[in-house]
Order: sequence, then C-alpha cells, then structure tokens
Amino acid sequence: MSITESDNTPDLPEKVSRNLPAAAVILERCDKLASLSSMPDAICRTYLSREHGLANEMVSGWLTEAGMTASIDAAGNVFGRYAPAGQDTFLVLGSHLDTVPDAGRYDGILGVLSGIAVVDQLARSGTELPFGIEVVGFGEEEGVRFGTTLMCSRAFAGTWDSSWLALTDESGTTLESALETFGMDPQRVGEAARSPDQLEGYLELHIEQGPVLEAEDLPVGIVTGIAGAQRLLVTWTGTAAHAGTTPMDLRRDALAAAARGVEFVERTALALGIVATVGQLVAEPGGMNVVPGRVTMSLDVRSVDAELMEQGKQEILAGLSRIAADRGISMDVQPVHAADPVACAEHMRQAVASAINGLTAPVFELPSGAGHDAMAVATVCDVGMIFIRCAAGLSHNPGESVSHTDVAWGLAALHDTVLHLAENKARDSR
Repeated sequence: MSITESDNTPDLPEKVSRNLPAAAVILERCDKLASLSSMPDAICRTYLSREHGLANEMVSGWLTEAGMTASIDAAGNVFGRYAPAGQDTFLVLGSHLDTVPDAGRYDGILGVLSGIAVVDQLARSGTELPFGIEVVGFGEEEGVRFGTTLMCSRAFAGTWDSSWLALTDESGTTLESALETFGMDPQRVGEAARSPDQLEGYLELHIEQGPVLEAEDLPVGIVTGIAGAQRLLVTWTGTAAHAGTTPMDLRRDALAAAARGVEFVERTALALGIVATVGQLVAEPGGMNVVPGRVTMSLDVRSVDAELMEQGKQEILAGLSRIAADRGISMDVQPVHAADPVACAEHMRQAVASAINGLTAPVFELPSGAGHDAMAVATVCDVGMIFIRCAAGLSHNPGESVSHTDVAWGLAALHDTVLHLAENKARDSR
C-alpha cells in the first residue's frame, strides 16, 4: 500500500484523524486499479481498452458497496447514483480513470475513489441532503489512445463531436469500432449528455500535479480556475548543408534559429507571468555531420487569463518571426489545440474554503496549469476543485506520490464541502 512518511503526524484535527481509515482504503484501491494495465511493468490504461472495462467493473463494485446504483453511460463512463430521498438533481463528484503510459496511480483515480468514500460516509451516517450525489469515473481525459482529450466529459456535457468517430489509434482502430467492441452504440453516445437542470454542480478532487502546495507546506488547496492552452507547431526551414564545408556565416541553420526561439519563449513567458513550453524539437535530416535544414518545434502557451494567454502567444510568435527573418529562415505556424480558461464558481470556492477553514488549515488558493474534466463539465454546470499535495509535484510519472495523511485531509475537505453546499442550498430554498 502506497503510504508515505508523514502518516503518523501527531495533532491532526479530529475530522482528519477520523478519515485516516477511509484514506487507507482509498490508497489500497488505487493500488488495485494500478494493476489493471496494458503495460507489464508500468501503468497504462486507455479509453475503451480491456483494462478500461475491467476498471469500470471494479469501480462499479465499490460504488455498489457504498450504497449507490452503478451504471455505465453511452460514452463508457461509470456512474454511481445516491438519492435516498428520491432527489432529481445531483451534485457530481469524481474525475477520470484513464492514464498516460508509464503513469502514476493517483492522477484522476484519487478523485473518483474519494467521491465513493464521501458517499459511503454520508450513507452510513444517514445524512440528509437537498440533492442527490453521483460519483463519476470518466473513461477518457488524457487523450492518449485517440489523440483528443476530454472526450468522455464532453459527452457528459453535451459537446461530443460525432466526427471523432473517425479518429484512429496507433493500430488503425477507429473510435467507432472501439466503441462497438466495448459494447457501446457509437450512434448513441450523445445520450450521455446531461441537462443543466439535472445538475447542482461538479466537484473534483485531484492531486495538484505541481509543487506549490508542497512549497507552502499545505495538504490541500482551493483551485481558482483552470488555465487555457494554445498549442502550435512551428516549422523552421533553412538549408541542409555539409557541416564541414559550409562556413558558419553562410549557413541557414534551422536548429540554431529554433534554439534562439526556445530562449525567447522562456524570456517572454517570465516577463508576462504566463507559462510557455517548448516540449519537442525535431531536427532534420538529423545527421551529425549535416547542418539542420528543417526543425519542427512544439509550443504550448497557458494562462488562466484568456487575454493574457492570447497576448503571450502573439508576442512569442512575433519574436520567433523576427528571429527567423534575421537568420534568413522561413517559418510556418500550425495551430493544433485551443482551450479557453475556466473559472471555478465562486460559491463552490467559498464552500471549499469553509470546509478547509473548519479543518483549521490555512485557506490557500491556486490556479491549475493542467487540464481537467472540470473544463468540459463547466459548459453545463458550475464546477469546483480541491487540490491535494503530491510529492515534489510529480505527476504523469511512476514516482507520483501522496501521503496517507494528505489523502485524509483531502477526503475531509471534500466531505465537508458537500455539507456546506447542502447547507447553502437549503438556506436558499427557504
């Protein structure tokens, strides 16, 4: 079981201490789900795979044990419904069950299992709520198999794109065929969509995937919003030439130009207070004794401020164009992805703050630089997020780690946020 160093921290708040047994169960279940992998010595679970089906089956059992009615929707998402008083609107808790290749065991999964634990606690205590609760394990968030992220949460939000059915994975299998093999009807995926009048909101607990909470020495934080992203491919084209016979001042070296571009990206992002990343540089023809004639460079620009993100992208591209012109290099830009920033609803943030304050922890807010299912769900209802500290900020990495006590903190915060949302709704209904 993945329980780490600070698990015996003394003087925990009573509510957090009471959640330690449930947190241990969550960590054990994370380990069990980690065993459902297409890679023999690492974790990899992609959408509509055999492992996805097994994960849905395993989670369905836990949903049922917690007192919920389990089901699989038309997109392959697994749901548990808790509505003891026959409520017809639902607060949705959860996250995703798919992973990247060679993944950690908490990204997404921790949020699904914490949602189950909260419902289990509510059912055992007989707590009455003015709404029902659903726990969702979205089948796809990472976009690994078919190259498009958030497909399952977009199906939930009613923004599924039927053109995706023609997408293919590395083996040439279409999404349409994969759905059929999984037992789904590709023409009925739209039936997974929910209407706003069914939903009280969506609350997602997630590991931070960054180092901020650890630097602040805090177990949990409130997410203010999720950064938008602009992703582009920049192609620099010069002239491939002999490395020994072409004088330095007569070269049109595409990689040398791109290298200046990488430094400019970093400098501009720092100046504007955004994040911008060059994650890929592919030089051609790739010979040790050949001046690179062509370089393809990825560019990822993010911010929770849409205007600032656009300003950053435009300033970066203008600077790269100047570098190309100065060095006699041509440059082409191809957009490949765009997502607007999403703000977490103020009333959800306040409910999380009340919960954390009640646990006697400092109330700390931070944005999310990573994308989450909440981005897609925000088109159909209000969303909120709680972050849990993860060791060194590592994620999408087998070294991904959380402590037993931090999971108990997150679970207590999630549980009490649900209660605050319930109190607020009851008060507003009077």
